[in-house]
Amino acid sequence: MKDFKTAIAEIISEKVAELSLDEIKEMLEVPQDSKMGDFAFPCFKLAKVMRKAPPQIAVDIAEAVSESGLFDKVEPVNAYVNIFLPKNEIAEETLRAIMEEGDAFGTTDKGAGKTVIVEYSSPNIAKPFHIGHIRSTVIGNSIYKIYKALGYDMIRINHLGDYGTQFGKMISAYRRWGNKEDVEKEPIKTLLGYYTKFHEEAESDPSLEEEARQIFAKLEKGEPEEVELWQWFRDESLKEFNRVYKMLGIEFDSYNGESFYSDKMPRFEKELEEKGLLVESRGAQVVELEEYGLGTALIKKSDGSSLYITRDIAAAVYRKETYDFYKNIYVVASQQMLHFQQLFKILELMGHEDVAAGCTHVPFGLVSLEDGTMSTRQGRVVFLEDVLTSAVEKTREIIAEKNPDAENIDEIAAQVGIGAVIFNELSNNRIKDYTFKWETVLNFDGETGPYVQYTHARCASLLRRAGEDVISRAKDLGGIDYSHIASDNAHELIKLIYAYPSYVELAGEKYEPSVVTRHIIDIAQAFNKFYHDEHIITDNEDEKIAKIALVIATKTVIRNGLALLGIEAPERM
Repeated sequence: MKDFKTAIAEIISEKVAELSLDEIKEMLEVPQDSKMGDFAFPCFKLAKVMRKAPPQIAVDIAEAVSESGLFDKVEPVNAYVNIFLPKNEIAEETLRAIMEEGDAFGTTDKGAGKTVIVEYSSPNIAKPFHIGHIRSTVIGNSIYKIYKALGYDMIRINHLGDYGTQFGKMISAYRRWGNKEDVEKEPIKTLLGYYTKFHEEAESDPSLEEEARQIFAKLEKGEPEEVELWQWFRDESLKEFNRVYKMLGIEFDSYNGESFYSDKMPRFEKELEEKGLLVESRGAQVVELEEYGLGTALIKKSDGSSLYITRDIAAAVYRKETYDFYKNIYVVASQQMLHFQQLFKILELMGHEDVAAGCTHVPFGLVSLEDGTMSTRQGRVVFLEDVLTSAVEKTREIIAEKNPDAENIDEIAAQVGIGAVIFNELSNNRIKDYTFKWETVLNFDGETGPYVQYTHARCASLLRRAGEDVISRAKDLGGIDYSHIASDNAHELIKLIYAYPSYVELAGEKYEPSVVTRHIIDIAQAFNKFYHDEHIITDNEDEKIAKIALVIATKTVIRNGLALLGIEAPERM
């Protein structure tokens, strides 16, 4: 597909020696109001070097480039050069690319030969997979899909929280109050009940905390009874987690969690010591990072037990040695920003600069409940599986009410209900905190997943009405009369479709799935305006073929965009 932005920058650079081609390309904008052109070049930056007022510079540049055969029209407006491209040329380039590339439209080979690891989801074993986990899970899954679309070799890691003092607490609680039958029947809810009871009892009996620490110490030493219980908790928890992952359509290449690195830590503890980085503090081992503004990193507790950061050092180096990653992306809540800053700095100080350089923390905002923050200890959580199931049930009710004769209601309800939950998570900037509200998540009106999915289904319906012969001729593009899709509505839609690949790249650069989400909302809205204002299945055969070509393009790009978010695109709704 022709890169109009680069072509425009090349033409301007011939007339503006003061700026490089890359600088000009970076400065080019797409006006929000299409009446201001397809692209606009601001001249403020040139005022100092050219010693002229920006509006005069705009006049001079517009005059200098107006003879270019690429432009339909060039207008100086205040300090901007507004550039209009021939509508038929944008339409032809866009539709040809879509018809040739299909599902691959929006993909590149930018990352060929480079491995990117994405660590995401990472729930704690024997604890609820609650609504708070959905953020890491769906943001990470979408980043994985976006980077895969950009041509990178991808590794998906679910770094399970399957180690630490909490397992001493869980084992202690199970031995005191648990039974096997209840755990096997409802593993997570039962174990959560034990965990909650442990903290309630520990408030009046602090000796329980010491008992838990001793049990975890036995687990670390590989005592058979403790290891057997820990393994059982892990296996039972994974059964529940995988049920939710299946609902979300999410898979992983590795479930290597914290426990996997327990036997790899001594190497790095020794390395820290040999490099003179370890300092004793109140019986504990720490790395002082005050001079870097990062406080003190606790490496080993006074009782000799390890911490997250020690395992994360081992994990980062193991991944580099195993996968030789280009990027190692951690999709973890913003609460852990200091932890990752400390981790990357320690890796650097240890001499693992190549490891640290490839590591990136992608933070996201927190989810809270309307009556306050979630607390696993107090048992105040909303289970993610309950949210997904409720979304599917509500969707089934809506479909049954509006279209009682619909086929495959269960399949569509799952696609739309779960899609609504995922879309809700990915529609806003990931760093924003938000309050979980059932009515918001399950609201299908407005700028939502179901709205975008319905637009896709509307396109599918139009194609069924048009018939295979018209679709075949539209895909061929040979005899298309582009004047039939030159209206303002059609042109706006075509420009948004043309821009889609650049938004996929931008989403990858920013680790921000909402860039894709917002863009496919814009495409859906532009299509629905085109659909409402114009007749598509017309008696004029040439007009119908041209418009059906645009419908095919719209359907394709919406499906591709939804796929990057981890959402299915139903053919009927």
